[in-house]
Amino acid sequence: RNMSLIIFTSYSSFPPQSHHASCTSLYKKPFVESFEETPLLVAVLTYMGYGILTIFGYLRDFLRDWKFEKCHLAREREEQKDFVPLYQDFENFYTRNLYMRIRDNWNRPICSVPGAKMDLLERVTPDYNWTFEHTGNVLKDVINMGSYNYLGFAENTGTCADAASECTVKYGVGVSSTRQEIGNLDKHEELEILVARFLGVESSMAFGMGFATNSMNIPALTGKGCLILSDELNHASLVLGARLSGSTIRVFKHNNMQSLEKLLRDAIVHGQPRTHRPWKKILILVEGIYSMEGSIVRLPEVIALKKKYKAYLYLDEAHSIGALGPRGRGVVDYFGLDPSDVDIMMGTFTKSFGAAGGYIGGKKELIDYLRLHSHSTVYATSMSPPIIQQIITSMKCIMGEDGSTLGQERLCQLSENTTYFRRRLHEMGFIIYGNNDSPVVPLMLYMPAKIGAFGREMLKRNIGTVVVGFPATPIIESRARFCVSAAHTREMLDKALNAISEVGDLLQLKYSRKNRHGNEGSDSFSFLESHQD
Repeated sequence: RNMSLIIFTSYSSFPPQSHHASCTSLYKKPFVESFEETPLLVAVLTYMGYGILTIFGYLRDFLRDWKFEKCHLAREREEQKDFVPLYQDFENFYTRNLYMRIRDNWNRPICSVPGAKMDLLERVTPDYNWTFEHTGNVLKDVINMGSYNYLGFAENTGTCADAASECTVKYGVGVSSTRQEIGNLDKHEELEILVARFLGVESSMAFGMGFATNSMNIPALTGKGCLILSDELNHASLVLGARLSGSTIRVFKHNNMQSLEKLLRDAIVHGQPRTHRPWKKILILVEGIYSMEGSIVRLPEVIALKKKYKAYLYLDEAHSIGALGPRGRGVVDYFGLDPSDVDIMMGTFTKSFGAAGGYIGGKKELIDYLRLHSHSTVYATSMSPPIIQQIITSMKCIMGEDGSTLGQERLCQLSENTTYFRRRLHEMGFIIYGNNDSPVVPLMLYMPAKIGAFGREMLKRNIGTVVVGFPATPIIESRARFCVSAAHTREMLDKALNAISEVGDLLQLKYSRKNRHGNEGSDSFSFLESHQD
């Protein structure tokens, strides 16, 4: 990575004609992101670790082929070897020989509300993670540092839970029809009016599944003869939606405006391949908070480029809506921008609102078009009534329309918790990715053996964490991903931080070469010459 630290401020002094001066004028407050470069020794050892695992993987596959070792996974039958393979060979190899070694870190069964604390069912494996058996024991009060419960609305007590219970009694749990048939409830329309008002747009539309909000609506917006410019770290739902659309797709470097502008300029100058006709549409796909990097989109610059080159902008606020901005209205609110500058505003209700589903907001003409052409509307069952009520109640709480200050208090608490948690991890000497204001906090592990070890050691200390590796991240950039919540108390965070520091010393994870007390003033602006090389 070429980016060590990014800071943009509106009051920095740069030459008036420089590219950086024009960038900084778009920002109303400091914009700080850290992507510390991987130490060379760590990178070499990580590659060596994967190399050793690969060698032993081939050895074990050899033993399986000769029936010395049993393989529990599905494999191509001998008589089907000449057919097109049903399984990708390397990904199958990875699953058999690498993922299976640390599989116990994922899919752990939870038997409580996934709030600030949770209960986990204990399980053991008699055959090295191929199968699991429940012991009947329950791990009580595990601090939950992995759920996207940013504002703490995933709870079974309080106004949201009470309202959802009352709604269930009145409407039932399911609708058993699509919106276009007889599944359109007054609650659906109430929700969409509220979401539009919350976002500051003309109209909005709700969907029952967040992933499908992207994957099923992008094909309705673009098609053959259109160009999609996608950030290289966009979520799988955006990638799938772009592929299903049949549009031409070009990828720009993560949050790199020079890369995006070059693609925009080339698209306008050269047009479509072979015919060189102008593109019917150019659609830019970005996210508010990137869930694996913890970075925030440089939205002021993206909007400036979008206006300059007359493109359309699709903003996915799955992780940023409710979690960013003084009013919790997402990344647009965070930067103090006009919502009308974003053509398609997408987000999900699965994170900050403690519910399920997604939405798209924008001009009335756009939403009316999607009501007729979106596969998620025409074919999908309507959103469940208690889910709708959960969203309505939590959203009104954030907006302060419930007659209390609870929503604003939770927004402030999330911001304080995020700042504190990130600062303490930096001081301990860990390499932390992302923006200082992002509640998604990736802690770099790198080496494959440390993925499983970190998750197990943290659970021993009663801390539930999410560890992430290939294919969700590049193969040598494994990490633990913490999600900070307003429901976390300072005592919980301190306990988690102490455990992280203890495990970090045990596994030698404190890779950062920066001053461990956060004194980075000497190189704060060194990015200006190199961060977009």
